[in-house]
Amino acid sequence: MSVLESQRYALEDLERLEQAIADRLLNTPKSHRNRVIQQHEIAKFLDRIQQQGNFLLSSFNDNNGDRQNEIKRLQGLEKGPLDEFYKQYSEIRDFHRRYPNEPVDNLEENYRKKRKTEDDVGVVNLSLDSIDALFAGEEHLGRYLDLVAFHEQYLNIQGLKRITYVQYLDTIRNFDSIPKSSKNDDYYKYITALSTYLQGFLRRTQPLNDPDGMIAKISADFEEEQNAKADKAESSKMVDGPGEHGWYCSTCEKTFEKQTVYNAHFNGKKHKKNEENKSASNSGSNSSIRDLKSRALKFREYEVTKLLELLSKELSETKINVERKSALTVRERQLEMEALEREENGEDESENDEEEDGEGDDGKIYNPLKLPIGWDGKPIPFWLWKLHGLGVEYPCEICGNFVYMGRKAFDKHFLEPRHIHGLRCLGVQNSILFREITSIQDALSLWNKIKREKRAQESMQEQAVEVEDDEGNVMSEKVYNDLKKQGLL
Repeated sequence: MSVLESQRYALEDLERLEQAIADRLLNTPKSHRNRVIQQHEIAKFLDRIQQQGNFLLSSFNDNNGDRQNEIKRLQGLEKGPLDEFYKQYSEIRDFHRRYPNEPVDNLEENYRKKRKTEDDVGVVNLSLDSIDALFAGEEHLGRYLDLVAFHEQYLNIQGLKRITYVQYLDTIRNFDSIPKSSKNDDYYKYITALSTYLQGFLRRTQPLNDPDGMIAKISADFEEEQNAKADKAESSKMVDGPGEHGWYCSTCEKTFEKQTVYNAHFNGKKHKKNEENKSASNSGSNSSIRDLKSRALKFREYEVTKLLELLSKELSETKINVERKSALTVRERQLEMEALEREENGEDESENDEEEDGEGDDGKIYNPLKLPIGWDGKPIPFWLWKLHGLGVEYPCEICGNFVYMGRKAFDKHFLEPRHIHGLRCLGVQNSILFREITSIQDALSLWNKIKREKRAQESMQEQAVEVEDDEGNVMSEKVYNDLKKQGLL
């Protein structure tokens, strides 16, 4: 392909790419999956624009002179004005004669949105499988961070106390609380792996925000901050000898008020020991290697801190999701996975109206999740089902092991005839005191305790009134009445 034709092709490609980006930005995806696909495809188009722009810039500079020579040939300055035309025409005919079935590169078709069906324009060119391959299952297409492996790696570092996954998410940025003795080679491998994962997650979730530029800015900010600290430490560094606040010893890092004490401490064991440690620490390559390791470790900690600030929303959502999932039952998790699967498959509310609220062709209500039927004869929305906790089962043994769905129905049933009849069958007369009790054994134990306390209270009331007979003997009123009836008084 000639230079001019290559430039024409690149310019046409740029126009097609701009139009493709505009077409995608005009439509707002309704599902999270389609939003991720849209962002990655636009990022791919932008990379293509960058490549074509670099090619055009280098070709218009014409450092080799190929473009200028081709223009001269087309002008016919060396030969006839139509010689170059017929030469290129014969080359084109010869090419198509040898390759008659060669497909034509249609730029308009390449960048057009693909359709799932004839009536659905919701899916773009990027493959759904390629998007699924970008994210792990726990990440849910970039909604949450998957830090389980790093939590296990953190627990295997020597000297660190064992914490739960939720506590780890809370303290993941608190590097100052980690003791220096634990910042060994295993810790450096852990912090490096965590930084690499966060960088990849940032590139996968924010492809349009220039993730490489943000990562490069973090490195530049760290270098600037370290240089500023070094300059400040150098300017504030104290020298041995007399100063404003006394006599200073850099070996002991201590200031003495009097010169005599300062001179005398040189012969002390503490000073000699500090001098030996300082000379050992400053010896040749060991000192430089230790400084490089310390600087690399500080950089990784700084990088992870800044990356987590950029991903603060995802980190917060991850913690909320972990805490919420730990409180769900197996049935609730199953229903939630089904709902997420429907959403990630790109099923919008407008596309699922018939499935959620409508009826099928045979007149039956479409209710795959077995949701309760509302006042309109249709299943209630899934979000309302989750809001009221209708998926939580509350069995009651007193009601004959009847199962109540949801807390509201469970609280209400204590005043219903079914529960009251079950208590009366057990001999319980006062059902108001037996709220929240669903076990027969617990109900019988409580009722026996109430009866014992009632009898004890009645006995105390009978003995509370004392009576004195003619001889001065004091007794309770009940005993006095019994003795009087027997004629003993």
